[in-house]
Amino acid sequence: MTSGKFGLIILGMGLVTYIPRWFPLFFLSRRSLPQWLVQWLDLIPAAILGALLLPELITTGQPRHIDWLRPECIAAIPTFIIAILTRSLGWTVIAGMVIYGLVEKWLV
Repeated sequence: MTSGKFGLIILGMGLVTYIPRWFPLFFLSRRSLPQWLVQWLDLIPAAILGALLLPELITTGQPRHIDWLRPECIAAIPTFIIAILTRSLGWTVIAGMVIYGLVEKWLV
């Protein structure tokens, strides 16, 4: 592949990545969104993170099966409670690491 084609491919990939992110920012930044929509949009990152993490957290093996007694799952429950009570990402991360370390040391 020539360097010109390679450059065009990189430029095309950049545009395909940039344009879908630019359109909402450009069109919605000048408008006042309803409060219910802003609150709903604030929940999207947490929902996506939960959807990505939960299957990995509670399933194991080939074929995949649910294992509630994995250290990750046991540590996730008190970490989730701390996240709800403190509403602090920093404290949640620190508590999760400490709890996972304790569970890994004493229960496994």
